[in-house]
Amino acid sequence: MAKVNYKYYDVTMVSSIREMIDLALKEAPDKIAYKYKVHDEIRSITYEAFINRIYSLGAYLTANGEGAGRIACLGANSFNWITAYFTALRSSGAFVPLDAQLPEKDIIHLLCDSCATVLFYDKKYEKMLREHADELEGVKLFIGFDRDEADGKFVSFAKAIEEGSQLDKSDYLALTSDPNAMKMLVYTSGTTGMSKGVMLSEKNLVSCVCYGLQVSTVFEVGLSLLPYSHTYESVADLLVSFHKHSTLCINESLKAVLKNLKTYQPEYIYIVPAIAELFVSRITREIENQGKAEMFKLLVKASNMLRKIGIDKRKKFFGTIHENFGGNLRKIVCGGAAIRPEVGEFFDNIGISLINGYGITECSPLVCANHDAANDYHTAGIKLRCIDWRIDDPDEEGVGEICIKGDTVMLGYYNNPEATAEVIVDGWFYTGDYGYINDKEQLIICGRKKNVIVLDNGKNIYPEEIEGYIQGIDYVTEVVVSGEMSESGNASSLTAEVFLSEDKTVAEVLKSIKEVCKELPIYKQISSVKIRDTEFEKTTSKKIKRFVNNKIKKDADK
Repeated sequence: MAKVNYKYYDVTMVSSIREMIDLALKEAPDKIAYKYKVHDEIRSITYEAFINRIYSLGAYLTANGEGAGRIACLGANSFNWITAYFTALRSSGAFVPLDAQLPEKDIIHLLCDSCATVLFYDKKYEKMLREHADELEGVKLFIGFDRDEADGKFVSFAKAIEEGSQLDKSDYLALTSDPNAMKMLVYTSGTTGMSKGVMLSEKNLVSCVCYGLQVSTVFEVGLSLLPYSHTYESVADLLVSFHKHSTLCINESLKAVLKNLKTYQPEYIYIVPAIAELFVSRITREIENQGKAEMFKLLVKASNMLRKIGIDKRKKFFGTIHENFGGNLRKIVCGGAAIRPEVGEFFDNIGISLINGYGITECSPLVCANHDAANDYHTAGIKLRCIDWRIDDPDEEGVGEICIKGDTVMLGYYNNPEATAEVIVDGWFYTGDYGYINDKEQLIICGRKKNVIVLDNGKNIYPEEIEGYIQGIDYVTEVVVSGEMSESGNASSLTAEVFLSEDKTVAEVLKSIKEVCKELPIYKQISSVKIRDTEFEKTTSKKIKRFVNNKIKKDADK
């Protein structure tokens, strides 16, 4: 493999969250750290004021014997959530982010399983927490984000900060952590089975931040959209933006995204492929509704010709689209799942970089990302310099399981040595994802190991690849490709199960699929179609749960 000399960004390296906070206090005390809404009024807070708020809350926790506590958080994205997060990371304890969309029984189970001693929570959960108080006897403090006064173990977040502001901060500021001990306990929302607790160390977290910024930077103003309970957002956005000393604006709900893009005018956002697809779909539909589809194609063609001679007119040619994103958007970071290259190409054509990457919670979560100066939206990019990677047992095309070793790999699964031993062997973490590394040292993801379809002719099919083509059909909202089993126990042909935005016949859908998949080899062609009445069942992170029996409207004959 030829060595490619990528130029990396200069990043101030830190070894702890404490150093990261001290650096922000030294370098950017007066800069705006966060903007957020309170009853539609936009408020802002400087880095110095935010850090003092952390210190006050930390002093309160320390005074109540929780300087080394197991601190859980249950609630929607908010400025208060971020405050609790940084307070916990700066302490000697560990942070446990809980997915707010989990069912009640799972929330109670994870609070008990994690041995949480403090819980920050939104008001809507208080009734449930009180009903399960006997099971949650290990939780010493319930700190309500919306609570006004204390009521036994249930205390007010605002009052905790107010009380902490009057306390001596020295005990909290003296707290330290073993960089190789658990600092975050993140429960996965896998597509099968019960959640596993991923133990991430402080070294894991700061390595992800510092080495990630070397490959792909962020700018002055960002808009935070994704759930904070997932590491993609809490580490790759919240911590990265903090270390870069950016101003991060908090989006209060998915319904408010388009409005807040115009309100806050961000230069960068972090999203998942489903949101990127939605953006493209809305823009394309609007162009078509205005009867400007041909004009758009001509502008793209003209723009790309000018770019070849060093002239970039994309922001001028596509100014109306840019205004819909606030006018300043330069970069979209996309992760959490594979993205269709056509989506990356669309954004590149209009003058917004879509930077695709690959990560997994067990790697804190970042493994690789596209280099800003060498963005190839057909790949997941180049690896962080703090890790090694290899492809295990590659086939004749170089495809095998992606294995990672290095500073971002988790400590293991909490209280589950057997599961840990299954995925970490001789220091190598077996991701369960299949892919290959090209001659530019970029990773191409093929699909999940557990999703591979073995045809009766011996060919391995990665359904995600074919699904990417089918998702290019404008009326296909969701799709899962599976195999029709033969007597040998292997698949003899492929079926596409789809949920549609328009009423179509099986024959119409199959014709569209054959058209978009015409470049694929014969053994990857779809033979039959199933049309669903309902959307697929999903995890809390909006990934489709495969292999779940759901209602189907029509089946196509082979």
